[in-house]
Amino acid sequence: MCALLGAGAGILASVVLAHSSAAGVAALSLPALWIGLLVPVAYAVLRGRPAGLFRLRLLDVLWGVGLGVGLRLLQGSLSDANAASFPTATSLSLDLATSSLTAITLAAALIGPLVEEIFFRSVLVVVIFQMLRRSLGAFTAGATALLVSAGAFVCLHGAYAPFSLSSGLQLFIVGGVCSLLVLLTGRVWSAVILHVVYNAVYLVLVGIGTAGA
Repeated sequence: MCALLGAGAGILASVVLAHSSAAGVAALSLPALWIGLLVPVAYAVLRGRPAGLFRLRLLDVLWGVGLGVGLRLLQGSLSDANAASFPTATSLSLDLATSSLTAITLAAALIGPLVEEIFFRSVLVVVIFQMLRRSLGAFTAGATALLVSAGAFVCLHGAYAPFSLSSGLQLFIVGGVCSLLVLLTGRVWSAVILHVVYNAVYLVLVGIGTAGA
């Protein structure tokens, strides 16, 4: 309940700020969201967490990097990127020459995944799995945790801007794979690395497209 209330308040405040027309207010959207997601994380850590959840191993790095690149390739295939030109800052209404906007973009792409994965995977997945494991069994509890976490992940992104069915499916796959990694390894860092790499590859493509435009 604490996780849902904290996240809900953070998302609501963030969406309101993101759609504000006041100068500089929209930039507060990301901090508001992150605070809303991190409050239940802090509460959960204080109450206790599964042993080894935040342990990092080399295998986590390998899985995270490999699956992050693989899922970005899958995203390109699903969106028929082979028939399209490289994305550019102009096509995304970004000015990469503006340092402040570049910092915000990098924060959203690199810091955002850290906050999101720690909430959706180390709190939501773990709590749902532990609540249902004894009554439903490990497999059903894990499947439920995966579906709820991935679905909530899609809804979070949909709260800011509408997207196509294909884009929603891509987000669900990313959220589902991240949840599965946590369920199989008992550690969260492979999911974090996957999400960061997934976003970073897109930023690299935008940089290449912008440089060649």
